[in-house]
Amino acid sequence: MGAQWKAKGREAAASAKGKLFTKLTKEIMIAARNGADPDMNPRLRLAIVQAKKASMTRETLERAIKKGSGQLDGGISYEKLTYEGFAPHQVPVIVECLTDNVNRTISNIRGLFRKGQLGASGSVSWDFEHVGMIEASPANKDADAEMAAIEAGAQDFEINDDGTATFITDITDLDLVQKALPEQGFTVESAKIGYRPKNPVSLSGEALEEVEAFLAAIDEDDDVHEVYVGLTGE
Repeated sequence: MGAQWKAKGREAAASAKGKLFTKLTKEIMIAARNGADPDMNPRLRLAIVQAKKASMTRETLERAIKKGSGQLDGGISYEKLTYEGFAPHQVPVIVECLTDNVNRTISNIRGLFRKGQLGASGSVSWDFEHVGMIEASPANKDADAEMAAIEAGAQDFEINDDGTATFITDITDLDLVQKALPEQGFTVESAKIGYRPKNPVSLSGEALEEVEAFLAAIDEDDDVHEVYVGLTGE
């Protein structure tokens, strides 16, 4: 399943524009705290690209940037929270949330982890690498992911089931690599700092279905921004 777990049919579910736009708006506002100029703020630049791909209107996009950067009064302030623990069958999980109500989020996460085990900070993160992750698609049939990784300066790469590639980078090299990939025949779809499992667990049958149901429930929570899991591909 790679470094980041994705619910089955998640792209279809993302057609529910309301939830998708809420997630994108939060990311834009968090990114804009470090400056409203996308040319000087790589995280904001990439968030804007994702918002445009989702057909977010220019007005909505600009308002989110202004709120996040403090240019508008009364903007919602989002806080980033990270939770660690285990899904059923001792599968390690890291959950990142963006919230405007910490008490609500803590209560929700505790409830969602009842079928698993919510741990303390550091309880599972030691079993993950904190890295840059770039999802990119080949722009032409001659694009070679291995060569692109070498030339762009990525540490590693994975080929996904849909034909795209995930390039793994050092955190400090994320922006440089994502800028270099187009020259190597790849179109960057997203880039972020995330977690890659060192020792993913392999499951099948009912055990895998139980873990997927657990992860799907977490992913549905409005405050959950990203879910990373130490689980191998099916």
